[in-house]
Amino acid sequence: MKTDTQLRNDIQAELNWAPEVKSSDIGVIVKDGVVTLTGHLSSYAEKYAVERAVQRVYGVKALAVELTVKLPFDNQRTDADIALAAERALEWNALVPDGKIHPMVEKGWLSLTGEVEWDYQRSAAEVAVRDLMGVTGVSNLVKVKPRVSPADVEKKIHDALSRQADREARKLSIAVDGSHVTLRGTVHSWSERDAVQGAAWSTPGVTVVVNDLLVDA
Repeated sequence: MKTDTQLRNDIQAELNWAPEVKSSDIGVIVKDGVVTLTGHLSSYAEKYAVERAVQRVYGVKALAVELTVKLPFDNQRTDADIALAAERALEWNALVPDGKIHPMVEKGWLSLTGEVEWDYQRSAAEVAVRDLMGVTGVSNLVKVKPRVSPADVEKKIHDALSRQADREARKLSIAVDGSHVTLRGTVHSWSERDAVQGAAWSTPGVTVVVNDLLVDA
């Protein structure tokens, strides 16, 4: 197991290695595997990249993000401009169904609302607007409402995990309440945690996934 000092050094090395992370003023605090990030970034896109970079580092058990986005003057846009750009980005994304997702902007913070049939459509909408200039944050409030709700949701998730993440499938508890799925248990990395969550979301009939999986590095 890594010491807190080793983990902090690995995180800083990963941030320096990631080309999309430009800021050198990111504070990294580590205590018992729990990482806290502090500082100011120039875009929401970079904030997201920082979070993903830290999650890639082996040994990170939990992450507290205290980063703020402060846009440079040249990157500031009016809410109307951001809303228009978001609408166009959604229209031009082939994975986002037409007219199903609606952007709203307040002081640079972009919220997405609406209903879609699949989680990949919900995720594609967020990806489409996340890197727009002037955006300081994104709230993805889009609901997944499939046309079908199969009675064997739990079996389909187990089958998917057996195909995609067999090692994790034997250690997980999957609770299904209608179309709501709760995942519990332990995985070995953030990537495995994401893989299990992705398998659950990819199951027809699932509208909510509560991911209570713990990362035991």
